[in-house]
Amino acid sequence: MQQQKWLITGVSTGLGRAFAQAAMAAGHTVVGTVRSEEDLRVFEELKPGYAHGRILDVTDDDAVSSVVAEVEQSVGPLDVVVANAGYGLEGTFEETPLAEVRRQFEVNVFGAVATLRAALPHMRQRRHGHLMAVTSMGGLMAVPGMSAYCGSKFALEGILEALGKEVAQFGINVTAIEPGSFRTDWAGRSMTRAAQSIDDYDELFAPIREARQKASGNQLGNPTKAGDAVVHIASVEQPPAHLVLGSDALRLVTAARTAVDEDIRAWERLSRTTDFAEGAQL
Repeated sequence: MQQQKWLITGVSTGLGRAFAQAAMAAGHTVVGTVRSEEDLRVFEELKPGYAHGRILDVTDDDAVSSVVAEVEQSVGPLDVVVANAGYGLEGTFEETPLAEVRRQFEVNVFGAVATLRAALPHMRQRRHGHLMAVTSMGGLMAVPGMSAYCGSKFALEGILEALGKEVAQFGINVTAIEPGSFRTDWAGRSMTRAAQSIDDYDELFAPIREARQKASGNQLGNPTKAGDAVVHIASVEQPPAHLVLGSDALRLVTAARTAVDEDIRAWERLSRTTDFAEGAQL
């Protein structure tokens, strides 16, 4: 396998760390972004000479652009960029303050967009590259009590799908990575709870939240195997536009998409009644 240069945001823990370790194990150089000097030191000690840390807040657009430009000059042309940084926000739609919804989108959507936008001009000029972003199974299906989180991931899915069609002509691949439940701290330290609580939702949401907390640390998904899967698709000639990771994600996403298809079929006749008798088809 040809050695590649990777940039991965959010490598301090979780899937970001797993992706980085898998890439380095395969002989690739990885620039990983972190939020503190201590995290930077720990990351670079994982594999000296292959692990290069950068401190970055992905919500700082100017900083993102500067870091990517500097990495292109000092480390070398990037082959793979993975916008991984993000966090979870739980709380029903009515419970979640608008400011927290905006913050969720600022990190999960605009942070990823800033990262990919900064790397894209370099890849376009070289007519080569692979842009990836970690969405979630929650970007293809939604669960009660996670409306802001799922909304942010659905938004990122749409951006990535359109982006992939725009840049295919330049030899650039785009992949949305859609993990299920993995044994990371996503459901623990990386999960934020909306402060407001409305009793009317407790009967629905309390069991869902309790089950997620109970499963934390014992999830089905293996981060190391997820890292291997992501490194694999970065090596193939025609990588997927969507990479669902985990059998739980496959089951839940398939069920959700089947439900959408059933709705479309059930109401197809009504959908057709809204056309003019004659008109241009897209």
